[in-house]
Amino acid sequence: MIKRVFDFILAFFLFFFFLIVMLLGYILASIDTASNGFFLQKRIGRHGKVFRIYKLRTMHSRTHKISILGSFFRKSKLDEIPQLINILNGTMSFVGPRPDIPGYADKLTGDDQKILNIKPGITGLASLKYRNEEYLLLQQANPKDYNDYVIWPDKVRINKWYAENQSFLIDIKILWYTVFPYKLDVEKFMLNNTKY
Repeated sequence: MIKRVFDFILAFFLFFFFLIVMLLGYILASIDTASNGFFLQKRIGRHGKVFRIYKLRTMHSRTHKISILGSFFRKSKLDEIPQLINILNGTMSFVGPRPDIPGYADKLTGDDQKILNIKPGITGLASLKYRNEEYLLLQQANPKDYNDYVIWPDKVRINKWYAENQSFLIDIKILWYTVFPYKLDVEKFMLNNTKY
């Protein structure tokens, strides 16, 4: 309950604080990608339920490549601002596992399904560890295999730890490291904040 109240109040104020930025981003993204500036996509949420995530569009509608402005939006994380809508409507939280497209989180089995007991988030430990994921994948000969067999299993491990150890204090710490990520050692963080 504390987490939901905190999420709603913070998202409510940030929504109006960033409203002009979001509207300007929408207009620029619409021009830059030659399509609707908002990008809606199906993602897997709590208990495996599908929901629509809101983002600023970053790929051109005709070339299907990241646009010039889209690259800036992604690097600056400005494309994530519309997800405040997801927090307000209760489908997401500020802190939690990043919501995946169908075919990953919804295929979890056994103990790993604990991850689906919590709401997905805008930020989280796995997101922070792999904040340069796009660049990392570009360095691989087979990006999909590297994601499926290296990055994804590690994200599951980290997100399962969060599901087992989450607390309001841990959320505050993760939000702090989201702003100042250069000081974060994810493995050390997990070791120092494990409940048992």
